[in-house]
Amino acid sequence: MSSGSQDFLVIVESPAKAKTIKRFLGEKYKILSSMGHIVDLPKNKLGIELEKGFIPQYKIIKGKEKIARQIKKEAEKAVKVYLATDPDREGEAISWHIKNLVSGKEKKECVRVVFHEITKPAIKEAFSNESDLNLNKVNAQQSRRLLDRIVGYFLSPFLWKRICRGLSAGRVQSVALKFIVDREKEIKEFVSRKYYTLDAFFEKGGLRFKARLVKYKGKKIEINSLKEAEEIRKLVLNEDVLVEAVSARSSLRRPSPPFITSSLQQESYQNLHFSSSKTMVIAQRLYEGIELSGKEMTGLITYMRTDSFNISGQAKAEAKDFIARIFGNNYLSGKEYRFKSKGIIQGAHEAIRPVNAGIVPNDIQGFLSKDEFALYELVWKRFLASFMREAEFKNTKISLSKEGYEFTVMGVKLIFDGFLKVYPEKIKEEELPDIRQGDNVKCVDIKIEEKTTNPPPRFNDASLIKLMEEKGIGRPSTYAPTIYTLISRNYLRRERGSFWPTDLGIVVIDLLIKFFSDILDENFTAKMEQELDYVEKGDISWKRVLEEFLPKLKSDMDRAESNSEKHLESAGKKCEKCGAEMVFRWSRKGRFLSCSNYPKCKYSESVDTGVACPECKTGRLVERRNRKGQRFYGCSNFPKCRYTSSNLPEKK
Repeated sequence: MSSGSQDFLVIVESPAKAKTIKRFLGEKYKILSSMGHIVDLPKNKLGIELEKGFIPQYKIIKGKEKIARQIKKEAEKAVKVYLATDPDREGEAISWHIKNLVSGKEKKECVRVVFHEITKPAIKEAFSNESDLNLNKVNAQQSRRLLDRIVGYFLSPFLWKRICRGLSAGRVQSVALKFIVDREKEIKEFVSRKYYTLDAFFEKGGLRFKARLVKYKGKKIEINSLKEAEEIRKLVLNEDVLVEAVSARSSLRRPSPPFITSSLQQESYQNLHFSSSKTMVIAQRLYEGIELSGKEMTGLITYMRTDSFNISGQAKAEAKDFIARIFGNNYLSGKEYRFKSKGIIQGAHEAIRPVNAGIVPNDIQGFLSKDEFALYELVWKRFLASFMREAEFKNTKISLSKEGYEFTVMGVKLIFDGFLKVYPEKIKEEELPDIRQGDNVKCVDIKIEEKTTNPPPRFNDASLIKLMEEKGIGRPSTYAPTIYTLISRNYLRRERGSFWPTDLGIVVIDLLIKFFSDILDENFTAKMEQELDYVEKGDISWKRVLEEFLPKLKSDMDRAESNSEKHLESAGKKCEKCGAEMVFRWSRKGRFLSCSNYPKCKYSESVDTGVACPECKTGRLVERRNRKGQRFYGCSNFPKCRYTSSNLPEKK
């Protein structure tokens, strides 16, 4: 090469990943970061030639021009360009766009290198097995991107006309929002009822145990009145009760599989209280590299966007060796558990695991933030547990009866902890007395508790992602961005860990269901996700997915345009400025009151909640939004009275 030339150029997405990879490559390799996608569809127009075979009009993303120029300049000096972006569809598409950017007239040699962990052996193997780009993956990503742009391009202006400007609709996000809105309607329509539980306390050999009333004459019992519960208490209390049956059996509990994207996000929320977005940000850092001893960047986990439970042979051997060495052979599973993978596409993907089982969390805790340590420890423990023996329990069930009323108690005793040694779970052990069938035990106390039936719970990060995965809505890379988008667009809010749809979110969903039922249908959306998987497999053409989807969307759009008018709900009051009727209108931040003569009269005011201000007593609390779009309540006498609250006083 000429003086000042660069032998090889390596392109990755992030500076952290570049810094980690640099450790394993020689001086002849220059590593640049693309900072994610550098090319995308234009923002201000559709950017797809629908009538010419769905030709996309890609452009360099605004703000990425400098990066694009630098990549082109360095590529011109390089003998070969290595495209080392992430091993999923998005990564393949980024590499494809970069190849198109740098190829030019000279047809610069660009090769693909793929790795699922950033370690020296993985990097060495990847660069020894360079390949061509996987165009099926590129096509799958491209068809998803075009589908989402087409949906947004047609539906968003419709929402602007009917509700307010600035709104947007998405193929996956709208279905996820519908789940949340439907659940909210279930909760509001739910009618609770009272019922009573009856727990009897028995004594045998100085040991007291509790059993619950579950049946009457062999049928499940429901106690709906306190009078009925009191009658049963009188019948049983201080009486001898027959031990009808005693059964004991052993049971085995197998470990859960190593994490995939969805299960990591669910478990992280339940155990660490991390949102899905926070989980993925931290996982990205652990994958790309953390500075450990000697200030060296070290990747700690494998790629975190996956739906495969595969584990490499080397990783399995390392895990088994570690378990045998630290816990003993007795804790090693004698068989290999088989876990059913979720998606159609698996390929060479692996589950999320530590790159080296020997990197014990406690040994590196000083180099990690509190959150990084917590997530790495979770991944490490779950991975090791999946190669350990089942936990063994002894389950004892005692059934007692009196005058046809049957009480049962289940005693659980841990015999062998197995995988629980590493990945503990909450187990309520209960010791039961040595008791036999035919014995009589005395009822020494009875506790009656009034309860009410509860509506289904609101979704949180874990339960929403679980439902999306079960229904086939979205894919590993889309769960966290979908939730983030819905919150940022003020379609839902996170309150005390649960998702609540905003008034705006409910209005949007009701309107979309009315005119675009297919797009809001979970089965239709899941079928489209599956078709994208088939595109990646090479079984169907990416254009076919779009060709089948577009006519139905256009038909629904025509019907919506011809049958819909902007509906303005009367607020039941007159405009203080011109005397015209006030109506409810919408903005991206929520509902407000506006003069029906708008735009001639631009008078508007916040929605009155009807609650008196607890501070000044003369004003009323009105709905307001802060800069982030979060709702709060403030006094109508502002700025004279500055009272604010995130909750209405009577709802505290």
